[in-house]
Amino acid sequence: MGGSRALLRKYGGFMDSLRIYVKGGTGGMGHPRLGGEGGRGGDVWLVAQEKTTLKRIKDQCPHKRFVAGVGAPSSVRALKGEKGRDCEVAVPPGISVLSCDGEKIGELNKAGDRILVARGGLGGCLVTNFLPLKGQIQTVHLDFKLIADVGLVGFPNAGKSSLLSKISHAKPQIADYPFTTVKPELGKIMYPDYKQISVADLPGLIEGAHANRGMGHKFLKHIERTKQLLFVVDVSGFRLSSKTRFRTAFETILLLTQELELYKEELRTKPALLAVNKMDLPNAQNSLNELMKQLQNPQDSLHLVEKEMLPQSTIDFKDIIPVSAHTGEGIEELKTCIRKSLDEEAEKEKEEYQKEKLRILQTSEV
Repeated sequence: MGGSRALLRKYGGFMDSLRIYVKGGTGGMGHPRLGGEGGRGGDVWLVAQEKTTLKRIKDQCPHKRFVAGVGAPSSVRALKGEKGRDCEVAVPPGISVLSCDGEKIGELNKAGDRILVARGGLGGCLVTNFLPLKGQIQTVHLDFKLIADVGLVGFPNAGKSSLLSKISHAKPQIADYPFTTVKPELGKIMYPDYKQISVADLPGLIEGAHANRGMGHKFLKHIERTKQLLFVVDVSGFRLSSKTRFRTAFETILLLTQELELYKEELRTKPALLAVNKMDLPNAQNSLNELMKQLQNPQDSLHLVEKEMLPQSTIDFKDIIPVSAHTGEGIEELKTCIRKSLDEEAEKEKEEYQKEKLRILQTSEV
């Protein structure tokens, strides 16, 4: 009990997984003398709803049990009993629903999406010898993955939280020491034409996150649903503590890439931008020049890096933008690049969709 409370405090009350017990309603009793059928038991549905969180579900229903209503029995007045009351559980959009054995039941990606998780039992009828059947019972796992247009990727102290506060209206917790965000922060970039782009500052990676070190999978799973990635690196490099090795900006990018591909290889293929942060620091321009050389010809520098740090392939960034979250340098350019990149990908998807529709049409005519 104490451990779960400590975990809740550690993650600032943010929850991204929850197990709940669901039970469909029992059917109503049939009426054998008159051949009457009892009403079917109610069903349990999960319904995606904005402004709902897993923590709120747990707070409002600590027992985490959701049971649908019992079907009405058949009677002389109503030979066909009424169906039991359905139970609807409001969950946040971005939920994957898994059975207790890990099998995927479905996803709820937008408000209004619904999934049936426990069907009510049949009412008593001829087939059941007029005896009611019990409803379906199961424990389901709700796994929340943040949905955002852009996900910030970086090691602790790369300045992701500061950057998010500069480009959006978010007010994340910020520290001036190697500090990692303990819960996802979501901000929105507002453009003059009223376009809005959501950006998520996800809990900070550390080396070995793919193996669930640090916040490990708690971080990495949230990146799966973002449309694009924005790598944020400190131009002067990174060192977590006096006991860990110093990493240059180039090595940091290689390690971040490796962590993503070791967790799930397809993450490496997501469109990505690179923000080189802290350009206000002394010698930042020299460090940037060196990094740009290494990124333009990565093969020339890979021999300087330990083999175990190397990803299978390097990421080809769509844009590299030098910025300073402290002074505001490059922030407007970064916002423009984010918008341009997302628009280009949306146009590409539209063209591919139209080509696929045309292909299907041509195939059906043959």
